[in-house]
Amino acid sequence: MARVVVDVMLKPEILDPQGQAVQRALPRLGFQGISDVRQGKRFELEVDGPVDDAALARIHEMAETFLANTVIEDFVVKVEDSTVGAQK
Repeated sequence: MARVVVDVMLKPEILDPQGQAVQRALPRLGFQGISDVRQGKRFELEVDGPVDDAALARIHEMAETFLANTVIEDFVVKVEDSTVGAQK
């Protein structure tokens, strides 16, 4: 089983009020030196079977039509090693 991650972020030209709220709160909480914060979404998909070109194309289609609003958001699809972070 493989894990595919879809990271969705607002496009750079789109205002990010949640990110701005976090950025403004950080100095009050003692975290200095952060000049900008952008908030996004991360989808982790466990894929049955191999993650071949056909599976990636289907996931890309899913991200484009369902996971992201492509008018205001960009997305990146990447395959992660499913054993990373697994407990043995």
